[in-house]
Amino acid sequence: MPLALAPEGQELRVIKVLTDDKTKKHLESLGITISSILVILARDGDNIICGIKDGRIVLDRTLAAKILVS
Repeated sequence: MPLALAPEGQELRVIKVLTDDKTKKHLESLGITISSILVILARDGDNIICGIKDGRIVLDRTLAAKILVS
């Protein structure tokens, strides 16, 4: 399922990233790689606040829809 539709508070494993190579490299530098674990902490309008490792990042809904999780 896309990250944009995933429930809050559950550990989610990234299974696929459906973006161009430049965006994929940027996400990898932020720690979002295949098999990484994310937790949706909150939703704020069109933004999704995710916890990854020891930090937090904010993704817009469009980009979050291109990250598939299980």
